[in-house]
Amino acid sequence: MNDNSGHKVGLVTSISGAKLIAVLDSEAVDASAANSDHAIGSGAMVKMVTPSSNVFGIISSLRMAQTKTGVNTAAPLTIEIDLMGEIPHPSERHPEPVFQRGVSVYPTLGTEVLATTREEMSRVYARPRASTVRVGTVHHDSSLPAYVVTDDLLGKHFAVLGTSGCGKSCALALILRAVLTEHPNAHVMLLDPHNEYAHAFTDMAELINPMNLQLPYWLLNFEESAAVMTGGQGLESESEQAILKNVITWARKKFMHDQGDTRFITVDTPVPYRLGDMTRQIDQEMGKLDKPENSIPYLRLMARIESLTSDARFSFMFGGGLMVRDVLPEILARLFRIPVNGKPITIFDLSDVPSEIVDVVVSVLCRMIFDFSLWSVGSKAVPITLVCEEAHRYIPHNDAYGFGPTKQAISRIAKEGRKYGVSLGLVSQRPSELSPSILSQCNTLFALRMSNEQDQQYVRRAMPENAMKLLTALPSLRTQETIVVGEGVTVPMRMRFDDLPPEHQPKSDNASFAESWMEDTEERPYVEGTVERWRKQSR
Repeated sequence: MNDNSGHKVGLVTSISGAKLIAVLDSEAVDASAANSDHAIGSGAMVKMVTPSSNVFGIISSLRMAQTKTGVNTAAPLTIEIDLMGEIPHPSERHPEPVFQRGVSVYPTLGTEVLATTREEMSRVYARPRASTVRVGTVHHDSSLPAYVVTDDLLGKHFAVLGTSGCGKSCALALILRAVLTEHPNAHVMLLDPHNEYAHAFTDMAELINPMNLQLPYWLLNFEESAAVMTGGQGLESESEQAILKNVITWARKKFMHDQGDTRFITVDTPVPYRLGDMTRQIDQEMGKLDKPENSIPYLRLMARIESLTSDARFSFMFGGGLMVRDVLPEILARLFRIPVNGKPITIFDLSDVPSEIVDVVVSVLCRMIFDFSLWSVGSKAVPITLVCEEAHRYIPHNDAYGFGPTKQAISRIAKEGRKYGVSLGLVSQRPSELSPSILSQCNTLFALRMSNEQDQQYVRRAMPENAMKLLTALPSLRTQETIVVGEGVTVPMRMRFDDLPPEHQPKSDNASFAESWMEDTEERPYVEGTVERWRKQSR
């Protein structure tokens, strides 16, 4: 059935792959100027009828004819159209009119370009038959809900990008709450560097911070252990690392000796060891040296370990005392919510983790997620989603700006995680500072308002070609608005996120200068309390 509903907009005059150019009909121009319901503008959807389907596209630009002396107002206007997909005409193969991506038969020169009807718009943006969740409304018609496909969104990674203050944190909270409400037995870990999200998920989250965290030192692999336990640069650090590698391997084997075979144990094997055994071994090796000056790296290593064990800030990692137990199953069960017990998301508050060790902590968590999924039995493997807020801190564009093992762990999830049921969500206000190879693995992008030209260009390079023209609206997007493209949505679209109730919004600590500076502050109690928390490194 050839559906010619919808008023005529123009005629196709040029075809180049998935891009068309059409000359506008003068009556359509007049109707657009007089009636907003017939408006022809950038981002509007149009259709063309072919022998087998109705083909739909998005107007990406409008042009007036140019001459050497200026604009030729007498010449017809032209529009550029990016083709998006089609609805096949009813047939035995396609009994129902369902929108699908891609175009099987292209329009020909002279084909009429028609405005889409409300019914057609609803079919294009209809809820897919796969598992979906609603996250907002379509920009061009606020009565049309916008959906994301759960498996494609999570299974193929996603990113939420936008400048500070554009609603990025609320957008992430909305997406995750929509998914968790529909899937209460999910397994999500959210890395929260500013303690924003506990307020948004109080009813469904396991909240972890250094006060209730148990992440023993023996979980660290060699690179992570060296970053924590050695100091200095160059040859000094290399000497300490060589010593550390030997004594950690020896201590792991000693701990497991009573349980039988230790041949499988390496410096990276996640089995416990005692710090006391390690330091005694360092002391014994140092005693075998024939020159006192050769003992300097041993002494530095011993001093560093002693400093870590006596510092209360590192108690979540080095505070186990003399008793060492194999608690890895308990740690993993809590972090990954197995069983869920009504809390499908783990929020890891990194704001109080000492800055010297925060990268190591993130590295351990990301690495454990992948390794746990890698070694899970296929039929019983539990899909896990890792969400990294402020992702540019952990996977920077320049390797010199970040901790290598963290970037390596996240990169492995981005490139191989889908095979083992591990998905990745990246959130960043500086897309241009993100690793391009890792961002390119995110198959669904939510691009919120961006005013920085470098960030805009970076996001454009990560977008599919048929969605690039949508990004011209990035600087003018309102709060809560986004351009979303990729596998997680039926078609690229501009949409507005639904409103979040205040009790489900992330906590914002943005100071109100105007309000705060209207009153004086009681100096002593305020300053003394701040100093006390500063000294104790505790909020």
